[in-house]
Amino acid sequence: MNLKATPARLSTASATFEADFKARLHWSADTDAAIEQVVVDILDDVRQRGDEAVLEYTRRFDRLDVASLDALELRASELQSAFDSLPAVQREALEAAARRVRSYHEAQKKASGESWSYRDADGTLLGQKVTPLDRVGIYVPGGKAAYPSSVLMNAIPAHVAGVGEIIMVVPTPGGEKNTLVLAAAHVAGVTRAFTIGGAQAVAALAYGTATIPAVDKITGPGNAYVAAAKRRVFGTVGIDMIAGPSEILVLADGSTPPDWVAMDLFSQAEHDELAQSILLCPDAAYIERVQQEIDRLLPTMPRAAIIAASLDGRGALIHTKSMEEACAISNRIAPEHLEVSSREPARWEPLLRHAGAIFLGAFTSESLGDYCAGPNHVLPTSGTARFSSPLGVYDFQKRSSLIEVSEAGAQVLGPVAVTLAEGEGLQAHAEAARLRLRREP
Repeated sequence: MNLKATPARLSTASATFEADFKARLHWSADTDAAIEQVVVDILDDVRQRGDEAVLEYTRRFDRLDVASLDALELRASELQSAFDSLPAVQREALEAAARRVRSYHEAQKKASGESWSYRDADGTLLGQKVTPLDRVGIYVPGGKAAYPSSVLMNAIPAHVAGVGEIIMVVPTPGGEKNTLVLAAAHVAGVTRAFTIGGAQAVAALAYGTATIPAVDKITGPGNAYVAAAKRRVFGTVGIDMIAGPSEILVLADGSTPPDWVAMDLFSQAEHDELAQSILLCPDAAYIERVQQEIDRLLPTMPRAAIIAASLDGRGALIHTKSMEEACAISNRIAPEHLEVSSREPARWEPLLRHAGAIFLGAFTSESLGDYCAGPNHVLPTSGTARFSSPLGVYDFQKRSSLIEVSEAGAQVLGPVAVTLAEGEGLQAHAEAARLRLRREP
């Protein structure tokens, strides 16, 4: 194979760096108008016809011809059988990953997911009640690839949060079920699972059908049709995020073996042609060694064509003046995955403000975070790490304010509310507060 990958070579010292940098980062999240129209039609059809419409689209897109939607539900016994049929090494890997993911999210719940309250001097109780969602839907991609890790990362935090029902949907084109995905659903505690996908699966989860119950929130990635459908049903249900192409940014000081860094860049590039892999480094000679390793290793990769397209179209090797400048550029990018491949990762971590997940040190490959480190691998993309967070227990909980005003407290708060309500011209608000004030004899 004579395949080559040539990521853009940029330097912050160049007069054209800003323009070149912005051009390399650009990615449009706009959905194709034809996709939008297809999705609108599917959502409306499923909302109107329920099971019948889901079956029709499943026949068309996944080539599964069954008489009823019940035939597409995966029973708990089938998930258990899938797990039992795995080689011991795969069963143990699934369970080990699940333990670590569960342990991390249990710690997350303790840190930020508990109800609290206090009473002030007049006896008024104020606080917050944290409760889990009743039912959530998790979308697990299928078709080109299967992702048991997505099952763990979506279902386990929901389970830890206390969600009552977790409904999984996963496309199985041609009826081909992935045993690892089914086994992961068993390990993660999925309540019900259906072999449907696409916009029709999102519609079924959002609106409910005779067979599939409506959920409160939908999480998990999918193709452009799934993303468009999630965007459309937001408001009827909650969603986690609209995910863009996967990204990795490596900050390197030149101390890590260059083949390690080359392979880390490949680890995201192999997802799809629009994935983005960027290296920031102040050592020009090291950047050249990484390019040499890219050239050497690319022909050994099963997904070499996808990696090459990704690196050619969106990859970049950027020479910076310093590690400090590299950190500043990283904050501008706000990447999904950020590796600090340095002898002193703790020195640079305080300078890094925006990233979905930060991987510290040469031994912390992004792939460990994808599968089994513990933190969630569902991360903000396309710069949205500037204002959003990884999927977590908090995504499956909601918060209700608690207020219990004592009689004494009403005498303190009442006049304040009356004054402000009258200032806004809302007389009923004012009177409701005034009625609770003590009458002078």
